Amino acid sequence: MTLDWSIVPASAGALAHGALITIALTVLTMAVAVPCGIVVALLRESRFKPIAFLATCFVELFRNLPIILVVYWAFYVMPVVLDLSFSPFVTGLVALCLNNTAYNSETFRSGIRSIRKGQTEAALAMGMSEGQAFRKIVLPQAWRRVLPVLATTWVTLFKDTSLVSVIAVGDLAHTAMQIRSQSFRVIEMLTAMAAIYWLLGYPQAKLADWIHKKFGVTE
Repeated sequence: MTLDWSIVPASAGALAHGALITIALTVLTMAVAVPCGIVVALLRESRFKPIAFLATCFVELFRNLPIILVVYWAFYVMPVVLDLSFSPFVTGLVALCLNNTAYNSETFRSGIRSIRKGQTEAALAMGMSEGQAFRKIVLPQAWRRVLPVLATTWVTLFKDTSLVSVIAVGDLAHTAMQIRSQSFRVIEMLTAMAAIYWLLGYPQAKLADWIHKKFGVTE
C-alpha cells in the first residue's frame, strides 16, 4: 500500500472552504435555534391548551427523529408535498434548526421551571407585569443555568453538521469525500478530515468544559 499525502496540501483550499461552510452551519443553526427554542418553551407553558399541545407535538416529533431523516425529508419530500424547495445549504440549515429548536426548547423549559415561583410572585407584587418579570427576573437566571447545556449542544451540533453532506452541501465532510472519490486517496482524505474536525472541535469542547465549571449550578 502506497500513501500519497501530497493530496492533502494540494486540496487545502477546498478543505478550508468546506470547514468554513461547516462553521457557518453551526453558527447559523444556533442563532436560529436558541431564540426559537425560547419561544417554543414558552408556548409549551401556555395556558391555552391547543397552543401548548401543538408546541409539544413539534418538540416530540423533531426530538425523536434522526437528523439525517429530517435532512432527507426536507430535501426530497418537502418540495413534493409542500411545493417548497431550497438550495442544499438552506435545506440542511432548516433541518438542523428544526432538530435543535426542539432540543433547545426542552433545555430552556427546564431552566425556566428551575426558577422558584416565589421570585416571579415577588416581582409581580412590586408592580412588574408578567412579561417584565420574565424578562428581568426569570430569563437571566434561566439563561445562566442552561448555558452549560447549550455549550454542549453547540459541540454536538458542530459534528452533526456532517450529516447534511448527504444532500451535497459543500461542508467539510462532503468536500473531503468528493476529493476522495476523485483522487482515490481514501486513507489520506479520511485522516485529513478527522484531523480537521478534531482541530476545530477540541477547542470548542474545552470551552464547553470551562463554561460548565464557570456557570454550572450545583443546587
